[in-house]
Amino acid sequence: MTTMVARPLSDYELSVDLSELFMRASGGRVISFSAERLRLACKCAHCIRARIDDRFPARFPGIAIVGITDLGYGLNIAFSDGHWRGIYPSIYLVNLARH
Repeated sequence: MTTMVARPLSDYELSVDLSELFMRASGGRVISFSAERLRLACKCAHCIRARIDDRFPARFPGIAIVGITDLGYGLNIAFSDGHWRGIYPSIYLVNLARH
């Protein structure tokens, strides 16, 4: 038997200047994430390795979100610095919004 589980986040939208992502939580609340915050929170292998090697930047001023692919369980976000490897599962975004 398959159980349907409601997605914790849905309906995403970008700000006009591409600096912010807005998502609707299951209760109807709108959550916003700055592009810089999302870029800093990337957990792809490339970014994790850069952190281990102490090569990961402390900031990404002026970064923009240039593309989003909805994967069903989360979003693949592409940034203006050419980084496109980050996959942000919905539950990760929910936890990110809490902090």
